[in-house]
Amino acid sequence: MATKVTDRPEESATRRTPMIVELYRSALGKKYVMAITGIIWMGYVLAHMVGNLKVYLGPESIDHYGDWLRTGLLTPIMPDTGTLWVLRVVLIVALIMHVVAAYQLTVMNRQARPDSYRAKRDYVAADFAARTMRWTGIIVLAFIIYHVADLTLGWTNPDFEHGLVYNNLVASLARPAVAVFYVVANLALGVHLYHGGWSLFQSMGWNHRRFNHLRRTFAIAFAVIVVVGNISFPLAIQLGIVS
Repeated sequence: MATKVTDRPEESATRRTPMIVELYRSALGKKYVMAITGIIWMGYVLAHMVGNLKVYLGPESIDHYGDWLRTGLLTPIMPDTGTLWVLRVVLIVALIMHVVAAYQLTVMNRQARPDSYRAKRDYVAADFAARTMRWTGIIVLAFIIYHVADLTLGWTNPDFEHGLVYNNLVASLARPAVAVFYVVANLALGVHLYHGGWSLFQSMGWNHRRFNHLRRTFAIAFAVIVVVGNISFPLAIQLGIVS
C-alpha cells in the first residue's frame, strides 16, 4: 500500500512564517521596533516643545499656531483636521508598539536570566538611566494620558475652552500640584530620552567606537533641550512671567 505524503517541502514552504514576523519574535526585532517608534516620539516631543514656545509671544501667536495645526496643516490637500488625525494615529500606534515591545523584551530578559541569578555587578555596570527606564516609561505614559485629558480633551482643565491654547495652558499650569507633576514628569522624560537617544543607535546597528562619544553628546543635548523647554512653561506661569 502506498504511503500518502502529507507535507511536501513546497507545501511546508508556503506555510512558513513571514520574515518580518520571525524578526519581531526575536529580541533584535523588538529592539528595532523600540528604536523606530522611539525616533517617531522623539521627533514629536521636540516639535511639540518648540511649538509651545510661542506661549512667550502671547495668546494670539500660540492660538494661531494651534488653529494652524487643526485646520491649516497640508490643506487643501487634506481636509480640516485630517493631517492632525493622521499624526495622532501614527503616534498612538507607535506608542502602543513601543510599550508592547518593551514589555515583551522585559519578559524575555527575565526568562533568560532570572533575578535570583543576576550578579550585583550588573547593577553597578548599568547607569541610572538604563536601570530606571521601566519606571520613567510608566511616569511618561501617565503624563501623556493626563496631558491629553487636560489640554486636548479638557476633562481635567477647570477653564478649558476649545481653540484657546494660551488660556487652557495657563489655567492648567497655574495649579501648583499640576505644575509640580509636569516638572517631575518631564524630568522622568529627560532620563528616558537620554537613555533612548543613546541606545537607539546601538539597536539600529549605528554604533562605532570612533563616534560613540557623539552618540552620548546627542543624547544629553536632546534630553536637556526638551526638558528645559518643557519645564519652563509651568515655572513661567507659576512665577507670573506668563499670565
